[in-house]
Amino acid sequence: MNRIDQWFAGPRIERAYQALVNEEDARVCTDIDDAACRSVPGNFLLQVITQFLTKLGDAIANPKTVLAWMLSALAAPGVFTAFLVPVRESGSLIPQLVIASFVRRQPVRKWTFVLGCVLQAAAVFGMAAIAVSLTGTAAGFALLGALVVFSLARGLCSVASKDVLGKTVPKTRRGRVGGWSEFLAGLVTIGVGILLLLDLREAGDMATYLILLACAGGLWLTAAASYALIRELPGATEGGANALGEAIQRLQLLRSDPPFRRFVVARSLLLCSALSAPFFILLAHEQTEGAWLVLGLFVIADGLASLVSAPFWGRFADYSSRRVMIIAGSAAALTGVALVTLVLTLPALAGSQWLYPLFFFLLAIAHAGVRLGRKTYIVDLAGGNKRTDYVSVSNTVIGVVLLLAGSVGALTAVMPVSGVILILAGMGLTGAWLSASLPEAT
Repeated sequence: MNRIDQWFAGPRIERAYQALVNEEDARVCTDIDDAACRSVPGNFLLQVITQFLTKLGDAIANPKTVLAWMLSALAAPGVFTAFLVPVRESGSLIPQLVIASFVRRQPVRKWTFVLGCVLQAAAVFGMAAIAVSLTGTAAGFALLGALVVFSLARGLCSVASKDVLGKTVPKTRRGRVGGWSEFLAGLVTIGVGILLLLDLREAGDMATYLILLACAGGLWLTAAASYALIRELPGATEGGANALGEAIQRLQLLRSDPPFRRFVVARSLLLCSALSAPFFILLAHEQTEGAWLVLGLFVIADGLASLVSAPFWGRFADYSSRRVMIIAGSAAALTGVALVTLVLTLPALAGSQWLYPLFFFLLAIAHAGVRLGRKTYIVDLAGGNKRTDYVSVSNTVIGVVLLLAGSVGALTAVMPVSGVILILAGMGLTGAWLSASLPEAT
């Protein structure tokens, strides 16, 4: 027995797995075969480790915070900052129908994820080089170019990871993979935020961004190495012959599969949890007369939200991912309503710089639930190659919707920021209501 075999079969791995799932009967393999079931403890832990590394990398290279502030330090025009989040999200989602055809041709799909991690690392290393070599418009174009590469590679990982998760970890365990990885990433992210708060260098010093992005690139390379160790049995490869033709055919799922169609519509409306975040920050700047809200404070709030909520959401998602979508979507919407109500009714409180990180923290908790709930739901809703179809169709549609919904920012020209937050809150409540009509998938 080699070292890898010993690792998978070791009593320490079994004990760690049982501790994380917190159940005596830790192997409940009702939807994966017996051969895959024997490797569940090792595969579970490897996927927790890998997702922890990639989530921490995402937190460090966050376009809403670190990359946006870096572009400002590089004196890039504001239009480039406005495109950071749409490019990062839509660039990884819209091409997934075609990406799925590539993934379906691979009997062992973990290598697609490994390739995606390596490409993401290369893109982030490129961003680090941009931080110390370019300024102005050139820096803006270069960073968006690197972000396009990053997003496309992220799409490879998104499709492959859900399929590998469905093949290697049984139902009632999958939510906890994401839950524990979010928890660990949140813990370390808080430390990163504290270091940023203690960083006494001048705002224009690019050394901090260079170090952050170099570390993030290293995290993705390490994630690639850990994911390569997963034991994945070969699967079916049907449907990968004509990428574009297969992509168009799979879109018919929206017409022929009512539960899946309702899920896609509900997920589109629940985007409010992601779209509201920048408007919380805009409202903060508006009400505090442009006061500088420290980058580290928001990084800490984001990390703390994952730390305190992810294990709960992960276990809850294994019980009912549909209910997680309902509760978390409602919470995101009501957080926006509560913040706007306080700002409008208590002007003295509206100027507090601590009010906005607090509500950002609450929104981040709700957003973590929305993300984990819909990810677990779609993996459990389908099996086999149909799972890949569901993920690719859903993500492609959401990518288009995200670009359209992102234009809601234009409404700030005709209404206050608080009004936009309330519109997004109404969108979230509608998504939660629609989620209640979905069938249970666990």
